[in-house]
Amino acid sequence: MPGLLTGSGDSSSLVPFSPEPSTPAVYPLHHGLKPPITPRLSISWSSGNSLRVSVFRSPETASTIGEEGEVGGKVIELKLSGEDVDGEVTDAARWRKIVYGSVSPFAHLQNKKNAMAAFSELRSSAPYNVEWSKYVLEYSKDINSLLGNNKSNPSSLIEDPRTVLKNVEEPSSLKAAWELLEIFYANKQSQSWIPEQLVDWLTDYDSLLSGKMPTVHSRLVEFQAQLINTQTVENEAAYWQAISSALSVGWLDIVVKLLRLHGSYQLNQLGTRETENGLVEAVAVLISKMPRMRADLPDGKLGECCYNKSDFMKAWEKWRAQITKLDCSAYWLQCSHHQTKENLKNLLQIMLGNINILSNATCHWVELYIAHFLYIRPFTSGLESMYVLAQKCIQLKPTSSPHKLMSLIIGILGENTEVILAECSKSFGPWMITHATELLTAGNIQAEILLKEERHNLGGISIEESHRLVYAQVLSSHALTWQIAPIYLISCMKHGVGLLEILLYKQPVYHSQVLLKNIEICRLYELDSVSANAMKIAGVHNWKHGKKGSGIFWLQQAGDEVRLNRIAQNLFDFVGKSISDESFEQWEGLIELMGTESKGGLEFLHKYRDFKKSLQQVQEGVVTDAARKAGESLILIMKNPSTPQRFWLPLLYDSMKLLTWQGAPLLNVSQSNLLLNKLQELSVARLRPDFVEVGLPPHALSSVRAALATNLGRAILEEC
Repeated sequence: MPGLLTGSGDSSSLVPFSPEPSTPAVYPLHHGLKPPITPRLSISWSSGNSLRVSVFRSPETASTIGEEGEVGGKVIELKLSGEDVDGEVTDAARWRKIVYGSVSPFAHLQNKKNAMAAFSELRSSAPYNVEWSKYVLEYSKDINSLLGNNKSNPSSLIEDPRTVLKNVEEPSSLKAAWELLEIFYANKQSQSWIPEQLVDWLTDYDSLLSGKMPTVHSRLVEFQAQLINTQTVENEAAYWQAISSALSVGWLDIVVKLLRLHGSYQLNQLGTRETENGLVEAVAVLISKMPRMRADLPDGKLGECCYNKSDFMKAWEKWRAQITKLDCSAYWLQCSHHQTKENLKNLLQIMLGNINILSNATCHWVELYIAHFLYIRPFTSGLESMYVLAQKCIQLKPTSSPHKLMSLIIGILGENTEVILAECSKSFGPWMITHATELLTAGNIQAEILLKEERHNLGGISIEESHRLVYAQVLSSHALTWQIAPIYLISCMKHGVGLLEILLYKQPVYHSQVLLKNIEICRLYELDSVSANAMKIAGVHNWKHGKKGSGIFWLQQAGDEVRLNRIAQNLFDFVGKSISDESFEQWEGLIELMGTESKGGLEFLHKYRDFKKSLQQVQEGVVTDAARKAGESLILIMKNPSTPQRFWLPLLYDSMKLLTWQGAPLLNVSQSNLLLNKLQELSVARLRPDFVEVGLPPHALSSVRAALATNLGRAILEEC
């Protein structure tokens, strides 16, 4: 099955490939050598993703450098990033880990779906939606765990109070998109807490949007860089801008931490700036007590949880009343620091929902959208009203080059499944769309009809099956992932099994590991005919390439009696031509492997093998009993009607030691006459044109006849 090559913007390709020439990256070398230089370069790979560049001075230049100059040169390590600006998964090994890890959750969910469908048919009722939503959420969590985590890096025991943002693993747009789908489609039990889930989502992924436009995260990063050299932060406009931006999107812990960097908290100023310090602390306390309608709060996050709407409304009204009371307090007249007073009042206005200040504090429409949920419309529910609000925020904060995640958000809020599918396919490739359809159809009737309805323009298959087939095609085109493609093909009811058979036929079965995997897949999906054909192909290939034993083994496993009989006849013909040669030993194992069930005289070959073993013992000088047994074995073979005529003379010529035995004759009169009659028949048969001569000396027949005549005479004397 041929694979599909994805475009340059598709980070989900198993082997990254871009059909268009890309602009090469330019990395400047800061070697620090003083001119004049005519460098010689030596380039080699270093550890990780780095190049080691050694810059040597040429001998002519080095001779002109004074004693203070650098004579030798410099060695520089140049780190090549190779990372996408959007934080995509570009490493092929990491991507294959995601591909393999997602197989088990997908297969488990399909088994659950089939089991529930069968159970619902028996009960004549619809599937249990509550139970199914639990399975989908579990599936979503398993997939999400494969896409990385946003945990902070290990920090020291003593936290730096001037550190605003902690170092975390670089997030990916793929994980951000998956979590959006999980929030709106998979996590049915938390629908009333969607605004708070969006706050958490923006906390983790606001940095992804920094490459396209300014964000709250980028503002905090810039301020943190300035904070190192700042003594009185309250006099800096960037300080108050960072606080306002963080508060507008609900990052309360960062806001409180920044507020307590205020100069009025310093011990040497508590006596002169008590009112100012009190106002700062009052605002910090109000922020830390902000009501949050959510299930729980992670460690380190501020706010007070409310688990139902009525409790949240009461707490919200009480909290807003406290803000209004502080805003009208007379203590503001006693605050002598103008910047502190004005900016603290701005913070109160943000919490009171002043749209102008919120718009100035945020950078793009998603941040303003979340600010609406926090301070202006905290009781908003339903995707329709959320979509209308999103359109309003887009008008207030238009963007010239929106991030792809924003387009996905618009599609989700607008309940436009076609847009969601298009964005997932365009931005994240076939892996995403194949696995995301399970979330889109979880309890969404319209999406389920759209994705699972059979369409004539797709050859009678559904959109869901079409995307699975495309993803399976991508998997099957790579040597490291073809073996997981059957999981997705078998879930396609129309064409999956047929394409699976084609995939298995195209695998190179001459590799033993691939063949065993092929057979195992056939066993799992009951494709006995495909398995038998694969073993036949492997058997013929091994036989033709000199691996006779492996060839016979696989043909026997496949039950290919036609080819086994043909091989048996080849063995029979070969032994008939070279029965006196030592080369027969190389065929002995094959004769044993073939058994006696196949046709073509293999029964005779087994008897001949036993005769050769007994004859070998006689040649090695074993006692007369072994010679007598060898003689009896010879008579049995010659009397057996399955022994072909062309083997008679070679058998007797090999038995010359028995016919000329020095002791008592080993053959009696009747046995000697039997063998002489065989020779006479053979002499007559040699006159026929179709007789095939064997590779024996010309005098073989006369020598055997003389030996038999001598043995007959001795046998007559013995019996008299």
